Amino acid sequence: MHRNVRIQLVTILVSLIGIVLPAAPARAQETHDDATLDLAEPDFVLVNLPTTLRLPAHGGNFHLSHRFNENLRQDSFGDQARNLFGLDEGANIGLEFRYAIVRHLQLVVQRTSLSRTIQFSARYDAWHQRRSMPVSVSGLVSVEGDDNFGEHYAPAFGAVVSRTIADRVAIYGTPVFVANTSTGGASRRNTGFIGIGANVRVLPTVYLAAEAAPRIAGFAVGDAAFALAVEKRVGAHSFALTFANGAATTFRQLSHGGVPQGLYLGFNLSRKFF
Repeated sequence: MHRNVRIQLVTILVSLIGIVLPAAPARAQETHDDATLDLAEPDFVLVNLPTTLRLPAHGGNFHLSHRFNENLRQDSFGDQARNLFGLDEGANIGLEFRYAIVRHLQLVVQRTSLSRTIQFSARYDAWHQRRSMPVSVSGLVSVEGDDNFGEHYAPAFGAVVSRTIADRVAIYGTPVFVANTSTGGASRRNTGFIGIGANVRVLPTVYLAAEAAPRIAGFAVGDAAFALAVEKRVGAHSFALTFANGAATTFRQLSHGGVPQGLYLGFNLSRKFF
């Protein structure tokens, strides 16, 4: 009898302690969980330019870019239709994988069939937008080389600054400096450009994106690179139908610009692993 009474008293005491002392917050409920879906930023690139989407520690992402070789501004509509708007003309293909070795630090390797370029890069997500911080800021550093990283090495560094609005709009500014952008002669020249772009969520899982990368100094060939996209997010997958004036996906390729009077169909496909 006395034992039952003691058990009931202990139970009541434990219940009172639970009411008085608040429970410790769980890590999964932190305000800035890197694995939480960001409705304004569906992918780690806008079209070709990087975004500030965070990758949780030990998380990964695979990205495929596909740019068909048919210039949609050259032939008649009938010729374009016969070539299935570029699908019969071959393509430049890029494969990319990124991995977060620790929180906020992403390592990226990309290989594109354009000049058989391999680019190694890193991105550090220094600040994330919140009430006390009006923008997100990430730092970038990279080096790329043609012929499977065998020649024409081009280091680059820059930053990505973004501002999201009401889970609907994301606006980006991406200043980048690229060294050794001239590969056709003995002299080495550099290029600076500022990527600008925006992403708009027009439906719960559908986005419209646009970007451009005007050069501000140094060596410049072709027109400034630009691209447009319609993107669909399905769970951990993202698919974007793209239109661009070139096949550029690396920083040096973007610094070279696009094809004058060029417009090429393509797509991006991404898969998150976290």
